[in-house]
Amino acid sequence: MDRTVIAYVIYLVVSIGLTVWVARTLSRNGRVFLADVLHGNDKLADAVNHLLVVGFYLVNLGFVALYLSGDDTIEDTRGIFEALSTKLGVVLLVLGVMHLGNVYVLNRIRRRGVMEREQLPPVPPQGWVAPTTGA
Repeated sequence: MDRTVIAYVIYLVVSIGLTVWVARTLSRNGRVFLADVLHGNDKLADAVNHLLVVGFYLVNLGFVALYLSGDDTIEDTRGIFEALSTKLGVVLLVLGVMHLGNVYVLNRIRRRGVMEREQLPPVPPQGWVAPTTGA
């Protein structure tokens, strides 16, 4: 089997495995965060979480597929490792950037919700008192 094909197979297996692992981790741990962002609406948090995971898969697997092809033919075992390290390093950076982007956007939404909650008085007003004049 051609070494380039071997590198492609290893790249696909590792990249897809990493994408699935990161998506599952983000989904499992992000659900609690989403529930807080969405003020405890569990059904909405689950729906948003699922949509985020689907989008994550589409973008990352699309990138992995587009980044599969290489210009050079791999001639030796060292070339396999060099090609894989470059390709997998870029895939890991893209996964990390996407994760940080998701966390940033969700944190902005969460902050806005916290600020809205802080503007409301903890106890509704129970009456009105007329101001007294200093005499």
